Amino acid sequence: MRRPLQVTLLVLSGLGLLHASLFTDLCLRYVKPSMRPMLVVSGFLLILLGIAEAWSRRKPDEGDDHEGHNHSTVPRVAWLLFLPALSLLFYAPPALGAYTASRAAPKAVPVQDAFDPLPATSPLPMTLTDFTTRVQQDRKRAIKGRTVQMTGFVTPDKGSAYWDLTRIMISCCAADAQSIKVRVYGIPALSANTWVTITGTWHASGTLGTSTAVAALDGVTVQKVAKPVNAYQDALPFGSPR
Repeated sequence: MRRPLQVTLLVLSGLGLLHASLFTDLCLRYVKPSMRPMLVVSGFLLILLGIAEAWSRRKPDEGDDHEGHNHSTVPRVAWLLFLPALSLLFYAPPALGAYTASRAAPKAVPVQDAFDPLPATSPLPMTLTDFTTRVQQDRKRAIKGRTVQMTGFVTPDKGSAYWDLTRIMISCCAADAQSIKVRVYGIPALSANTWVTITGTWHASGTLGTSTAVAALDGVTVQKVAKPVNAYQDALPFGSPR
């Protein structure tokens, strides 16, 4: 690839990374917050490399023309390298949502032997993981009859009497995404990917406190909420005490 195009590609890639990680929160659509500093450093390094290449006083390689072949022409496929850089600057793909959740591998619920007493707060703020763990593993059945409150996004299930309140979690980046879902009965589904906070009680299905119990709610109220900046975590409802 010719030097001017190399310089342009390096600088555009660096600017794209900085746009996604330093000047906006776009990087959180693809990676964990802990990786943000590395993306910022990478962006600056790419720009510095581009500047160094532009100011380099090295002469063009004289070996480009050998064995009767001239490689000075840029291969057409090389222009495709500009697409990722430009996409970070002008069109960032959306975060993972209902489409991915309906196809992503379910996240395994951690095994828990002992449970602390539930606070008397009503409705009780919970994460989807905590609710599922209580429903399927708490043999004292402390969740029975309790009104709980959870936040996630809507994943419709066409042809079913329920929809799924969903969270997507990542270990490193969007490529290893896993989802956790709680079925919701009794409340019509809103549009896919709508973020909501819902209150309700456990929907009896299976034996509470065993693996046969289904993580499901009989919904009472549902309220639209803003999408969190970092959506790839199973957090408590917005504004809940921690």
